[in-house]
Amino acid sequence: MNDSTAVAHFKAGQLWRAHGWQADAALGVSADGRLLAPTGAAAEALGRWVLPGMPNLHSHAFQRAMAGLAERRGKAEDSFWSWRETMYAFAATIGPDELQAIAAQLYVEMLKAGYTSVCEFHYLHHQPDGTPYARPEAMSLALIEAAREAGIGLTLLPVLYLSGGFDGRALSARQRRFGHAVDAWLRLLETLRRQQNDEVCVGIALHSLRAVPESALREVLASELAASGPIHLHIAEQVGEVQDCLATRGARPVEWLFEHAAVDARWCLVHATHLTAAETAQLARSGAVAGLCPTTEANLGDGLFPLADYLDAGGTLGIGSDSHISISPVEELRWLEYGQRLATRHRNIGARQPGDSVGETLWRAALRGGAQAAGRPVGELRDGARADLIVLDDASPLLAARDARSLLDSFLFAGNTPLVRDVMVGGRWQVRDFRHRDEERIAQRYRRVVDSLEVA
Repeated sequence: MNDSTAVAHFKAGQLWRAHGWQADAALGVSADGRLLAPTGAAAEALGRWVLPGMPNLHSHAFQRAMAGLAERRGKAEDSFWSWRETMYAFAATIGPDELQAIAAQLYVEMLKAGYTSVCEFHYLHHQPDGTPYARPEAMSLALIEAAREAGIGLTLLPVLYLSGGFDGRALSARQRRFGHAVDAWLRLLETLRRQQNDEVCVGIALHSLRAVPESALREVLASELAASGPIHLHIAEQVGEVQDCLATRGARPVEWLFEHAAVDARWCLVHATHLTAAETAQLARSGAVAGLCPTTEANLGDGLFPLADYLDAGGTLGIGSDSHISISPVEELRWLEYGQRLATRHRNIGARQPGDSVGETLWRAALRGGAQAAGRPVGELRDGARADLIVLDDASPLLAARDARSLLDSFLFAGNTPLVRDVMVGGRWQVRDFRHRDEERIAQRYRRVVDSLEVA
């Protein structure tokens, strides 16, 4: 790239590169928001600690507004499946305007927490009774506009959702707004691909094996539209899902998928909680991303991913905030590690070699896997990548007396005080001194919209 295209130069006391910290680092940012080699021009000081922004690889934006509303015990034993009924009732209140208001607020919160791009796993397509909007892409466009308002990078993943279970049952009344015939869904995808630009990538989402029959999976993967972009899929989240797949398809979900699709680095298998040792090794070998959402998985009682075995097999992982019961890459990675500690009664599980840092290992892994799942040039501070970065608060007492060896461990494990001071996305500052550039207006609209919702 020609250095003359740079419009801004910056320097950092410590800059996180793929190999670790680089002291007294400089970088240039081009007019189109990409990182360039520095030219030696006068540079603005960013701060002492500068990191790549974290990609969030799994989001259902509308669920942000229901966080905390499903924590009262029901008449029967609560599980993912009882939570899902509450979610369906809430989803029935959301139209394009409501979705844009909720998503914009969510994306502001993500930015302030250190996420600079998001993969939106979007299945709320039609009106509540299943009737398409006049513009079938209306709900998707609401998400694109919300991302533009907030200033976050977006990978939009329109979801194919066909059946209500492995047995092929019809969608329930509350699921009808999710559903498409394959040809209609492909038309939607084709329409949305025209929206792609430097800030928006459009990939593919297959809701789950229970919602996408084998014939539909084959048809989608044979389509020219499936030849490019990331492919995401919920899989093996719940024990009941694994049992139903065994009963109807004669194989476990991950096992069945690998027998029927060429799973490779373009795929992101979300949750993949319940794996055998053989499936864990197969997923790692494939190069696909395991999309982990530890706070949601804990909130729903899903179970624990086999982290140590997967890392030892060379597997790729990333993190997402899913239902947004928490919006923090720090908390996702913290609970990814803490869940393993509780299960094994040992410490420092994410660090696989003596002397390795848990914080550095997990942050590096989540950057790499998140960028791969997003299908966008993010997650690294290198020439040609998007200028997505976060600056930590070097004045915080939590980072006092910390050096490069201990910084990321302290960032992830030393407390809950927000430490992300400034956030740049695509070369533009979206957060400065802990405040988003438009957070008051977006928050006021969000409060107004949520106050108006009537949940059945």
